[in-house]
Amino acid sequence: MRKIKYKKGRKLQPVSLEYTGTHKDHQTEMQLFVYDDNDVVEYEKFTSLALNSCFDYTKNNWLNIHGLNDINLMKTLGVHFKLDDFLLADILNTTKRTKLEEQPNILFFNIKSLLPSEYSDNISVEQISFILKEGILISFQEKRSDFFTHIRERIRTHAGIVRTKKVDYLLYLLLDAVMENFYITLEDEEDKVEELINMTKKDAKPIILEKIENHRDNLNFLKRSLVPLRDSLYYLKTIKDDDTNNGLIQKETFNFFIRLHQKSLELLEQIDSDMSSLESASNFYFSEQSRKMNEIMKTLTIISAIFIPLTFIVGVYGMNFEYMPELKERNGYFIVMGGMFLLVIALIIYFKKRRWF
Repeated sequence: MRKIKYKKGRKLQPVSLEYTGTHKDHQTEMQLFVYDDNDVVEYEKFTSLALNSCFDYTKNNWLNIHGLNDINLMKTLGVHFKLDDFLLADILNTTKRTKLEEQPNILFFNIKSLLPSEYSDNISVEQISFILKEGILISFQEKRSDFFTHIRERIRTHAGIVRTKKVDYLLYLLLDAVMENFYITLEDEEDKVEELINMTKKDAKPIILEKIENHRDNLNFLKRSLVPLRDSLYYLKTIKDDDTNNGLIQKETFNFFIRLHQKSLELLEQIDSDMSSLESASNFYFSEQSRKMNEIMKTLTIISAIFIPLTFIVGVYGMNFEYMPELKERNGYFIVMGGMFLLVIALIIYFKKRRWF
C-alpha cells in the first residue's frame, strides 16, 4: 500500500498561477449567498460578469467556488477583490501546508480536508482556502462536495444564529465543518486499528504488520495536517485583544475559534493515543512471532534429543567390524528395535515430567 503524503507538485515560482492538484477535470463553478437577518438571496450559477452587480456590501456575502482550473477566472477575482498574486498562488498550489496569513483588510486561511477513501486504507486530501474581507467571505474548493450543505440550509432556513452574525462567524462554521472530517477520518482509522489488534491476537500473519505500518503512516499524516492548523488557531487566540487585527473578526466570535483550537488539541491527543495502540499491536505481533518461533524450536529440539541416542545406536551397529557378538544373535534385530522403542518412550515420559512440551 502506498505511503500517504502530501502531493508533490512541480516546483513553481511564488507568484506562478497554476493549479497543482489532482482534480483537473472539475469545471469551475461559483455560488453566491447574500444575506442578513431579514433576507437571503442565492445565486446558484454565478459568473464573473455579475461581480459588480450582485454583491451587497451592506449585508453578508459568501462566494463559494468549486474547481480551481479556470486561471483566468482566478485572475479576474484577484483584480476585483484586490488579491495579490501570492495569495492566488497559495490557493492554487495544493502542496502548501495549512497556514493563516494577515494582510491589510484581508485574512487568508487554507486548510487540508481529509476523508477516508471508500475502497482502500488510504486518505483522500482536498485543500480548501478562505479569504475574509469586510462583509465578504470567499471559499475555494478543489471540487464540488457536500462539506457545507448543512450550512447552506441554515442560511436558507434562518436556522441558528448564522444570519444574525457577520461573515467571521460563517468562517468559523466552515472551518468547523472541515474539522468534522478529521473526526470522521480518525474514527475510521480507530475502527481499523481495533480490527487489526483483534486480528493480531487471533493469528499474527505478515499482512497484519503491513497494515499496521500503513495505518501508522495515516495517523502520522493526520498529525502533520493538524499541527499547523492548531498553530494557526492558536495565533487567532493571541490576536483577540490586539488592535491590529483589522476588525475582521468580532470580539465575541473569537470564543468560537478558541473552541476550534480546543478541538485540534483533542484530535492530536487522540491521535497520540491511537499511535500508542498501534505500537502495542506491533509489539504484540513481534511477541507472538517470537512465541511461535520458540514453540517450533522447542519441538525441533525435543525431536532432535529423541533421535540423538537412536542415531548413536544405529551408528554403533553400522560399524563393519568382523567380531561383533550381537550381529550373530538370532533375535538381535528385534532386541535392538525394542530397546530403541523403550528408549523413545522413556525420553518422552522424562520430557513430559519436566514440562518441556
